[in-house]
Amino acid sequence: MSETQPPAPRIGHHALGNRVILAPMAGVTDRPFRQLCRRLGAGLVVGEMVTADPSLWHTRKSRLRMDHSGEPGPRSVQIAGGDAAMLAEAARLNAEMGAEIIDINMGCPAKKVCNKAAGSALLRDEALVAEILEAVVAAVEVPVTLKIRTGWCAESNNGVRVARLAEQAGIQALAVHGRHRQQRYTGHAEYDTIAAIKAAVGIPVFANGDIDSPHKAAAVLDYTGADAVMVGRGAQGNPWIFREIDHYLRHGETLAPPSDDERAGVLRDHLDALHAFYGEHMGVRIARKHVGWYLAGDARLDEARRGELKGCFNRLESRHEQHRFIDDLFGHARPSAAAPREPGATSKGTRAA
Repeated sequence: MSETQPPAPRIGHHALGNRVILAPMAGVTDRPFRQLCRRLGAGLVVGEMVTADPSLWHTRKSRLRMDHSGEPGPRSVQIAGGDAAMLAEAARLNAEMGAEIIDINMGCPAKKVCNKAAGSALLRDEALVAEILEAVVAAVEVPVTLKIRTGWCAESNNGVRVARLAEQAGIQALAVHGRHRQQRYTGHAEYDTIAAIKAAVGIPVFANGDIDSPHKAAAVLDYTGADAVMVGRGAQGNPWIFREIDHYLRHGETLAPPSDDERAGVLRDHLDALHAFYGEHMGVRIARKHVGWYLAGDARLDEARRGELKGCFNRLESRHEQHRFIDDLFGHARPSAAAPREPGATSKGTRAA
């Protein structure tokens, strides 16, 4: 397969490491997770959505979302808002702070974003879309990218028109989630619109939506002609998906799954990074959703046991207790849900979904 695969795409002068990109996800793609996914094979990672209103950047949430210290380039920062001038100023300020790619969010389906005429709500107003894209591109010297959905609803599937507006405005790459806004994350992603967009524009197109395995990634790339895949929920609890997809695209063979030792080491490193980045109090709480996702893909456990262990982990209150839980989980097959530090029998065969 490596002989026929096209090269990794470029965003402006930035050549990506491969054809597998971590999608921006609010509350998920913080600096610890971005660094982990990069380490495990992502060719590009995109930061959490940041509001375009600089008056809100003083909050702890915004400061943490804007922290890219120590990350390798290119650093991609996603901004969200509904005012062209404010988005342009936000792009300029982020570029001054070290952003090497500015990504504009026109894909988020969350009510609190759409109710402010931002995210995917912008797709209802193509004139405003064009105004925003032109203003942001003109405001910065770094490449500007765009993330969209196929449209606002099934009756307004205007992704191709928006893609053409993006190319005309100077957008350097376009990520498309194969659902319209009203679907949110229900049903199944469709790739016909992504294929139509790829055929309509000359800029790189990244296919997003329901990409959860190397075989699915290859099939979507083949069907749409897209230049890369963008993985979101498929990476939750499974950061190894990036190297697995990249290996399959290059060699046409399935990479061996991570060993239990590697999985344990990655979880420990992830916990350490969360505790260091957020502080122990907040880091312990944020770790709960990540470990819940890891447990959901643990092939040694049935559904009832996963729920039992997730509840146990969610009751832990310290960094030490969380690390001891991971040690027991991978050193022993059945840590006690009531007391996770008790030993159990050894088992192999863990794999994230």
